[in-house]
Amino acid sequence: MKRQEPAAVSSILLETGTLLMSSGANTNRVRITMKRIAESYGYQADFLITHRAIMLTLKQDENQFYNEIKQAAHFAPNFRIVSGLSRLSWQIKEEQLSTNAVINEISRLKSLQHFPRWQVLCMVALACSSFCRLAGGNFLEMMIVFMASFTGLFVKQELGKRKVNVYMGVFLASFITTMISGGVELLHPYEHDNMAFITSILYLIPGIPLINSMMDILDGYSLNGIVRAVTGFAISFAIAAGLLIALLIYHVV
Repeated sequence: MKRQEPAAVSSILLETGTLLMSSGANTNRVRITMKRIAESYGYQADFLITHRAIMLTLKQDENQFYNEIKQAAHFAPNFRIVSGLSRLSWQIKEEQLSTNAVINEISRLKSLQHFPRWQVLCMVALACSSFCRLAGGNFLEMMIVFMASFTGLFVKQELGKRKVNVYMGVFLASFITTMISGGVELLHPYEHDNMAFITSILYLIPGIPLINSMMDILDGYSLNGIVRAVTGFAISFAIAAGLLIALLIYHVV
């Protein structure tokens, strides 16, 4: 492959790395993908990957280096981006794509439409109500969990649009979801104690940060793993706080 300009290669590497980080990839996947792309273009690359940014040193020859840093965007899980960039890195290696072609493909991946909002709301609420059923809940409790989860996620999305603090958004979503679940119980007591309370807030569980934190620690990226673990625990605390306040209001605890 004809050697590409280091500025173009650096731009691709940093754009790929920060997209992967913000879309939910663990640190080792980010490093491997960026390394594969750099080597495909004939460069030796060294990275400093943190939770918020990536610093890149691109070695052009024995005496020339190219340094750049890019901050990661706000965390928004998108596994379509993760899988798409992984496939793209293999295409670069096997098909010797030019930097212009890669930039166009990255732009296409970024422009892909997300699932419709109402579809996401319905599917998440359906998942929570399904967990309620698996835990022994009846049809009425499933309907209550669906309604509470749907409303809570809607509120969380609206707060995110308004740039409300992430942890405050999780706290309010947890509180509102639990208040809806408890309010219905006042009119019609549940057959199974606390079943709807517990399963209606499952959509808030920070699975990706906690899983990635463990993977980062096991892969040797202890700092990133600890940061992600703290993020996961902070979200968990916000969930618990919202749940606790609602339960205290209803005198459940």
